[in-house]
Amino acid sequence: MKLCRFLTTAGDPSFGLIHDDSVVELSDRFARLSELFEVDDLKALIAGLNLKGQRHFHVRDVKLLAPIDRQEVWAAGVTYLRSKTARMDESQFGAVAYDRVYDAPRPELFFKSLPDKVVGPHDAIGIRADAQWSVPEPELALVLNSRGDVVGYTIGNDMSSRDIEGENLLYLPQAKVYRRSCALGPCVVVGASEADARVWEIHMTIERKGAVVFKGKTTPGQIKRSFTELAQYLFRSQEFQRGAVLLTGAGIVPPDDFTLRADDCVHIEISGIGRLDNPVTVV
Repeated sequence: MKLCRFLTTAGDPSFGLIHDDSVVELSDRFARLSELFEVDDLKALIAGLNLKGQRHFHVRDVKLLAPIDRQEVWAAGVTYLRSKTARMDESQFGAVAYDRVYDAPRPELFFKSLPDKVVGPHDAIGIRADAQWSVPEPELALVLNSRGDVVGYTIGNDMSSRDIEGENLLYLPQAKVYRRSCALGPCVVVGASEADARVWEIHMTIERKGAVVFKGKTTPGQIKRSFTELAQYLFRSQEFQRGAVLLTGAGIVPPDDFTLRADDCVHIEISGIGRLDNPVTVV
C-alpha cells in the first residue's frame, strides 16, 4: 500500500492512498499523514476503509509532494562498505574515523532537514555554490512513528558536498544541511517488512542534456545494521512526538571525478516503492 501527499488542481494540499491510477483522499478522516503513522495496525485500517466513499483524483491530475508533514529527517552514515571506502578516500584528516564507525557498536547519525525544507518529486535539488564536488546519495528512508516503529519506507536523496566534508569532519553540517539538500518521495510504502525491503533494488541514473552520465545500483541488503537497530539508536535519549524519517545510508557512489552540474536530472528508483525524479539547481 502506498500513501502520498499531493496538491489538487485547486492547489489544496491533501494526502491519500495511491490505488491503481487514482489517489484516494484520506484527509477527511485524519488531520495529517503523520497521524496515520501512529495507528497500531495501519495496514488493517487502510484495508478496512470504504474507498468508494472517498474522493478520487487521477494521478496525472495531482502534484505529488514530499510524503512528510511534521517529522524531522535524520540520516545514518557509513552503513554500506562502499560508503565507508568513499568517505575514507575523500577525507584529508578523518579517514580513521570513518573506518572505526563502520565497525563500532554506535552508528553515525546526523540531523538532515526540517520537514518544511524537504524537496518533493520533480522539484529542484540543490548543489552549494561554494562547493566543487557535489553528489546525490540515493537511500532507502525509514518512516518512523513516535514510538520508533518502522511503519513504512520511502525514497530519499541525501545531497552531499564531498569536498567540504572531506576538508574537515567538523564541516559535515555544511556539507549535508543546506537549502534543497534533502528530497523524499514519491510515496510511503506501508505493510512491507524489513526482509521485504532488503531485497529491493536501488537504481540511480543521472542525466545531463538528455544523455546518461552515470548509472549505478545497489540493494538495502548490503546495509550492515538492521533497521530496528538504526531506529533504536536514533530514539536513544531523544523524543520525536511526531515521528521521524531516517535515511539509511548510500551504497551508490559516483566516481571521484564526477560532480553534479546545474540542470542535471537525478532519477532514483527503488523497486517496491517507485521513482523519485529531481532536476538540479545551484543554491
